[in-house]
Amino acid sequence: MILSPEVEEIQKRNYRHVQIDAIGVSISNIAAPFLPVFLTRLGASNFQVGLLTSMPGITGLVLAIFVGRFLQTRESIVPWFSLSRLLFIACYALTGITTMILPAQYAIISTLVIWALATLPQTALAVSFSVVMNAVAGPEGRYTLLSRRWAIFGITSVVGTFLVTRLINFADFPRNYEIMFILLSLGGLISFYFSNRIELPPQTAPGLGTSSSVLGNIRNYFSLVRSAPAFSSFATKKFVYMFALSLSQPIMPIFLVREVQATDSQIGAITMSMTLVMLVGYFIWPRLSRARGGRAVLLWTTFGMAFYPALTALTPQVHLIILYAGVMGLFQAGLDLVFFDELMKTVPPEYSATFVSIAQSMQYLSAILAPLIGTFLADWIGLGGALWVSTGLRLLGFLLFLKRD
Repeated sequence: MILSPEVEEIQKRNYRHVQIDAIGVSISNIAAPFLPVFLTRLGASNFQVGLLTSMPGITGLVLAIFVGRFLQTRESIVPWFSLSRLLFIACYALTGITTMILPAQYAIISTLVIWALATLPQTALAVSFSVVMNAVAGPEGRYTLLSRRWAIFGITSVVGTFLVTRLINFADFPRNYEIMFILLSLGGLISFYFSNRIELPPQTAPGLGTSSSVLGNIRNYFSLVRSAPAFSSFATKKFVYMFALSLSQPIMPIFLVREVQATDSQIGAITMSMTLVMLVGYFIWPRLSRARGGRAVLLWTTFGMAFYPALTALTPQVHLIILYAGVMGLFQAGLDLVFFDELMKTVPPEYSATFVSIAQSMQYLSAILAPLIGTFLADWIGLGGALWVSTGLRLLGFLLFLKRD
């Protein structure tokens, strides 16, 4: 297909804006792994750390479909995408400022309240991101666009995490974390400026069908989903696998702090190891996808990701966990790419916001239940036992993907 010079120039600008936006986002994302560590060091309970992880799922489950319906009717989704990102990243600055001002006994509660509010723009961001990236990349360019974008994430994260873990020791806790959150949130301004300049053609979706009753609207959604069986199958299998990943998410930082007794620098080294190898993966997996197909990448990555929690629980030494994290980073890179690409293959283009919101709702459901179940298991069978359960569920997800429909 031959594009006009004007359209081709817009596409080039969009690619450039997406990649510069990635720099701003990745600067702020450096703070993300430190947030549960921050709460743990403040003395938060297992339940409170699990709540931090599950709160986005609670809001998303309730609002994602409504957000998808709203975005489906917007002529331009880009302004909502960029504003949602800015508001979400601003919560890092708000966390630092609030905990700096309020008495120490309110630090945990205030942080949880802030991140409960952050789930509102986070829900809109989760839906709009997939729609915008798919529109910018097109059906054939998803691996290329996102591998480059996430490679930028990786490079920025490695450099930024290295600097943060060195500078964080120049101040006492919690002031060091508060300053870090405030400074890293400035990346949100870069993201807002460039993401807001993405140009997409106006879109008008066909009607979803409305009913005077809530039950009637639910039936319309079920009817729409049944018309895309490939979407239903993939989204269900993805739900199982994401449940397994989410189950270990609040357990891992607690395990590193309490069982491994890892320092901030060592936790940073684990994150850097994972991220550094992910950079390599973002260049390897697109080539493997072209050579072997998306299904092969899907199976390799879901199998390879399964063993990280069990290995960590089995040998809780920092140097070994750094090695395991690096291996997992390779498979994580492929999983990020293949989950997005395979999902968008099953989504009807004219209903992209609606179907993405449904998929996000399922992912949010796993994000609600899994962290809370994970922290319950940690209290019942120990942190290591909960990590073993995560491994078992990951293997179950792999087997579901292995079975052809």
